[in-house]
Amino acid sequence: MHQRPRRAGGLVPGRLGYDPALAPVNLTLQELRPRNEGRRVQPKKEQRAERRLAAIFAADVAGYSRLMSQDEAGTLRALAAAREVMDGLIAEHGGRIANTAGDSVLAEFSSAVDAVQCAVAVQERLGQVSADAPEDRRLHFRIGIHLGDVAIRGGDLLGEGVNIAARLEGVAEPGGVCLSESVHAFVRKALPLAYTDLGEQHIKGFDEPVRAYALKTAVAHGVGRSPCLPPTSRASQSCHSLI
Repeated sequence: MHQRPRRAGGLVPGRLGYDPALAPVNLTLQELRPRNEGRRVQPKKEQRAERRLAAIFAADVAGYSRLMSQDEAGTLRALAAAREVMDGLIAEHGGRIANTAGDSVLAEFSSAVDAVQCAVAVQERLGQVSADAPEDRRLHFRIGIHLGDVAIRGGDLLGEGVNIAARLEGVAEPGGVCLSESVHAFVRKALPLAYTDLGEQHIKGFDEPVRAYALKTAVAHGVGRSPCLPPTSRASQSCHSLI
């Protein structure tokens, strides 16, 4: 008996359509339709930023680029040792490290007093650690502290308050600490330290000036003072002897 030739998929020459019995696989239209067809894809929800009031602690190394160009390996070793000291003191004083990049450290504290006490302890301890190193090879951190509203997303600190703290860090002397007026108002009576009123600082990116106070620690160095400082600064009425 002569059989008609078959083709793949159950098609038979001379006939319209195909014979289901001859097809190796039969897929319904529903099975061929893309799974997402007709369904609305829900957009990913953006993570909501948490907002709170915090004392923001910003630190970096003065002259870091110069130190790296002179001795990269030695500078990185010294930075690792300094970060171990700083990270430990931040934790001891109830702070949380939020962002780090290169020589920069950004942390938050729930108390302005704790943040300032930590900054003083950091500068004094780092001064002791690097006492045996040649002067031109020492790492001198500058620290800026501001009390303000911050946004927290994914553990990172964001917002205007962070930017102000970072700018105040640039105003601080190597080995010193610079406070905003909001921080000074909380700590001037609680902490008997030597505060110097630097007056209003015109900070890049902000329309209104920020009043700043220098907190001179035992290891503060007067080299390379920021050009935005006034030529003469007046002592704050809250100035006390450094302990």
